[in-house]
Amino acid sequence: MEAIILAKMMGPRFKESRRLGLNVCGHPKANKRMTKGTARSDKKLTEYGKQLLEKQRLRAYYGVLEKQFVNLFKEAKKAPEQTGTALVQFLEMRLDNLAYRMGFANSIRQARQLVSHGHVHVNGKKLNIPSYRCKPGDVISLSPRGMKSAIFKENFETNFVTSYPYISKDKNFKATLTSVPGREDIPIEIEDQLIVEFYSKNM
Repeated sequence: MEAIILAKMMGPRFKESRRLGLNVCGHPKANKRMTKGTARSDKKLTEYGKQLLEKQRLRAYYGVLEKQFVNLFKEAKKAPEQTGTALVQFLEMRLDNLAYRMGFANSIRQARQLVSHGHVHVNGKKLNIPSYRCKPGDVISLSPRGMKSAIFKENFETNFVTSYPYISKDKNFKATLTSVPGREDIPIEIEDQLIVEFYSKNM
């Protein structure tokens, strides 16, 4: 199932980053290609257009399909937090995203492949479901086979200095999700309320 989802998400990510006005591929060059006047976010949009664009931006950033996104939104509506905040938190705590934040991969897409191929362990056990939602206290690590990969080791060592308040890194190729991410600590510029407004009118 995840392999099918991954295949459907394939596409020219630099072009998509420019169209959405958001780096959705994690590559530094994408920022340079998002020149002013080329992104839809730079153009005049109706209120509906702004809401739709913001939904597309968040969905593309985390690499999830519409059905997954809608299901998460429905769950977020039932959460005690504000709906937009809960939605972003749920996405941020996906295993593929955390593998990226922890430095095992250079993009969420690469992290998704890493998880799908069984190179990531959660609490010492292999878990190959990219959409798995981690919980505070979960320890995420490279598998023994993953630790033999020069690429994965280099990724982790290079990205070790990048820190997030909700992640504690260990130099032994592991990291812990210490708490539910605060919305202000999640490094993505999205107007959550526009997404809430979009679905309140289109569900």
